[in-house]
Amino acid sequence: MADIRIPENVYDVIIIGGGPGGLTAGLYASRAGQKVLLLEGSSTVSQITVTDLIENYPGIPEIGGSELIDRFKNQAVGFGLKVKPEQVNEITSEYLGDVEGWKLRSDNEEYHALSVIVATGAHWRYLDVPGEKDFLGRGVSFCATCDAPFYRNREVAVVGGGNTAIQEALYLTKFARKVTVIHRRNRLRATGILQERAFANDKIDFAWDSAVEKILGDSGVTGVRIKNVEKPEETREIPVDGIFLFIGLTPDTKLVEGIVNLDKDGYIIAHGDMRTSAKGIFACGDCIHKSLRQVVTACGDGATAANSAELYVDEVKGQAY
Repeated sequence: MADIRIPENVYDVIIIGGGPGGLTAGLYASRAGQKVLLLEGSSTVSQITVTDLIENYPGIPEIGGSELIDRFKNQAVGFGLKVKPEQVNEITSEYLGDVEGWKLRSDNEEYHALSVIVATGAHWRYLDVPGEKDFLGRGVSFCATCDAPFYRNREVAVVGGGNTAIQEALYLTKFARKVTVIHRRNRLRATGILQERAFANDKIDFAWDSAVEKILGDSGVTGVRIKNVEKPEETREIPVDGIFLFIGLTPDTKLVEGIVNLDKDGYIIAHGDMRTSAKGIFACGDCIHKSLRQVVTACGDGATAANSAELYVDEVKGQAY
């Protein structure tokens, strides 16, 4: 087979996003001897960095989110991963010598790669009310699985009425003394079986037709002020030690709109091997369509994406066995 001509400035794989999925992909790709670059911009900073304490990552009983990310990054860099703080603004296909590849543009530079791993993540939707961002990690949470044990025998609120909100409310009752579900409507949107379980649970109360007006507290959350959505002048305060927000996720996938197939909610549709609909583009972590979004699942996705990208690059270079 004739040699494939590829310019020297072309990376085997460029990873977009520096969360658990992206850094795991970087670790695996670097260890495999690939020429790898990870680009992390302001919009792809991992949500894990706002998690005060993680207790469910295998082998590490307790660790802060920022510390865990630092460990991931240091380990990957130790194997040769190159990391740059660049915000990717555009991806376009191009020919790189004799093969097809991708050009990535940031504010400062252009990069070229045979393959791309999109690990841009997703962010929880915010209520945009006073006190919300002030108490992140100090009573405002987006993950009952992560933080419920901190509220043993205490009172908490859950905002939302869909499947995730009710599932998490039910989970919280294993720890909390009381869970108040705050919902804008007069009925839940969750599936019937979840509604039945919630209504049958004597630890769960409901604040119907209500929206959060302000999250109250000093060094941590002490309560929440809600208003009637039909009569906004009617307000009341609920004393709680924590508030969990489950009003939906927004995937950070605008960068690849029109390039890869997305589902109706904007998540990237990826196969089991993390391939997308675009040749040479793979995806992992919270930006893909899947049922569970946790650090450990993002890491698994990242390892798979790196392996698939390696096989793809080998094939492109004519080195496939």
